Order: sequence, then structure tokens, then C-alpha cells
Amino acid sequence: MLVVKDLKVYYGLIEALKGISFDIKTGQIITLIGSNGAGKTSTLNAILNRVKKKGEISFLGYETKRHSTHALVQKGIALVPEGRKIFINLSVEENLKIGAFNNGENYEHLKEQMYKLFPRLKAKRQSLAGNLSGGEAQMLAISRALMSEPKLLMLDEPSLGLAPKIVGEVFDIIVRLKEEGITILLVEQNAFSALKISDYAYVLENGKLVMQGVASELIGNDEIRKRYLGI
Repeated sequence: MLVVKDLKVYYGLIEALKGISFDIKTGQIITLIGSNGAGKTSTLNAILNRVKKKGEISFLGYETKRHSTHALVQKGIALVPEGRKIFINLSVEENLKIGAFNNGENYEHLKEQMYKLFPRLKAKRQSLAGNLSGGEAQMLAISRALMSEPKLLMLDEPSLGLAPKIVGEVFDIIVRLKEEGITILLVEQNAFSALKISDYAYVLENGKLVMQGVASELIGNDEIRKRYLGI
């Protein structure tokens, strides 16, 4: 589905990514783990052409550098950004409608699908997004991204700031989305939970890929356990 070759990302003179290459197969959950500043968010932003970059990225055979960010969303990539970035002065339903900007004819159907996925949102559909709890806000951010009917859903730190019980709910939803045919690229500080639900994982350090492998095997890797799992 996605092929990344020799990707470099720049912020001024700073090289945040130093030539990484990886690929994502359809139907997988792929996770990127690494410490803060390793380049995980930069990778997601580069896929959507939101940062200055070099290298090659192709999505379903399309070279992404030829397309704007909104065109890539239309082609089937959606991002749930770190910090959620929901529109706090708009209602839950208005946030969902914005997510369906390219899918207006399917809005009502998609909205009901989101309410089935996240029943709590239906109860608060007319509430301002700024009044939601942290968990509800994350559910809304995921729902808003799903309103574009993505083939590839990218999630940046979906568990950040959430209570453990809500974290479990969010990860259960990610697994369910995979079962429904959505491919997932997951960036997550909670490396243990991410590896438990992923098919394959890449480890980023200082802008370079330093390790990769089947996620279930990396959980048992002594270096991974010591540096990222705290065990």
C-alpha cells in the first residue's frame, strides 16, 4: 500500500529524518516506536506532504509528491494528529461534517457508523467538542478522520494523556478498524500496547531506522524491553 524510500525531512538546516525506508502492506497494523524527537511525527507529516522533504513515497502506486495534502486525503490517507486537534468551538456533529468534506453524499450514513463505533459521541452529538473529556475528544478525532473513508489511517500518539481504561478502549477500536479492512500506521509512546496489537514494527532513533521486525518478536527483544518497554 505504502512504500517509503530514502526519506529525509528538514526543518531549516536540521535534518529530522536521515534517509529512512519502509513499506506497509494492506491490512496490517504497523507501529513506529522511538523516543521523543526520533522522527515519528515527521514521518507521518512527510507522507501527507506537510513538511519539507526529499526521497520517494508512493501510495497505491501514486507518487505522493505530486499531490497536495487534501488530494492525498481524497486518495485515502487520513491522519489523527497528536493532541487530537479537534475544533473545540464546534459541536461533535460539526466536527464530523468537516471530516466528511470529500464525502458529503455519505455524511449521514458515515455519521451513524461513527455513533455505533463510539456510542458516547452520539449522546454528546450537539455538545461543543471543547467540553468533551480527553477520551471522548480522542474518539472524536478518530471518528473525524474515518469520515473520509480512508484506506490508510495514521494515528499519532492516540493514548497520550488518557486514563488506562480509556487507552484500552482506544486500542480495541484500532484492532476493530483493522478487522474492518483499514490499514493502520501507528505512532505510540506506549510501546508495549502498540506492539501487542501490531503486525510489524519499526524503531526510530535520531532520524534513523535502527531496528525492525515482527511486532510479537520485538516484544521479547532484550534491547527493546530495556529501552522502550521498561521491563
